[in-house]
Amino acid sequence: MAIETNPMDVKAYFNRGNTYHIKGHYDQAISDFNKAVEINPMDVKVYFNRGNTYFIKGDKDQAVSDYSKAIEIDPDNGMAYYNRGSVYDHKGDYDQAISDYSKAIELNPRLAVAYNDRGNAYDAKGQRDKAIADYGRAIEIDPRYVDAYYNRGIVFSGKGDYDQAISDYSKVIELNPNFAVAYNNRAVSYYFKKEYDKVWEDVHKAQTLGYQVHPGFLKALREASGRKK
Repeated sequence: MAIETNPMDVKAYFNRGNTYHIKGHYDQAISDFNKAVEINPMDVKVYFNRGNTYFIKGDKDQAVSDYSKAIEIDPDNGMAYYNRGSVYDHKGDYDQAISDYSKAIELNPRLAVAYNDRGNAYDAKGQRDKAIADYGRAIEIDPRYVDAYYNRGIVFSGKGDYDQAISDYSKVIELNPNFAVAYNNRAVSYYFKKEYDKVWEDVHKAQTLGYQVHPGFLKALREASGRKK
């Protein structure tokens, strides 16, 4: 084993840490990454991967610290900005998340996931038009980006733009016919347009896929449509 023959082999600790991470042995992974950092305090990849491990463990502050160190060493590391933005997003610090996603986009304008996630952060702040614009950009980059269509559908629905919401949910279903919640959400949009036959069709499809449609919605649908099922 490389570590036994050369205890100062950074790559060996890094590789074993990655293996532990993949297996879900996060404490062992962090231990190996710690050793790698001790040997070479300027290895960006180690800080980045240790940050990933801390993030999965739920230690968000340590994850932010490691991504920040990776950025300090390599200011052009777009994925470090993106990942740190994801941590801030999970912490509910949407302004910081948007800042980091924006930097990631500046460094990699084709990073569709950064547009999608920045859209989520804008939506969380109530900035729906900015969210829609970001989802649209993500879709331009990747026309098969299911989550971007789905997220944009939610925002359109929240704005009362049910035609646009239906269009996005329909695209989600086209790309992933087993996306049960998309049928449910499209059903809700059809409900507000009073297209009750289409509502029932989507409700039945969602139920067939195992989705538990809200009883209150079903009650309202029965009353509005004059149908029991």
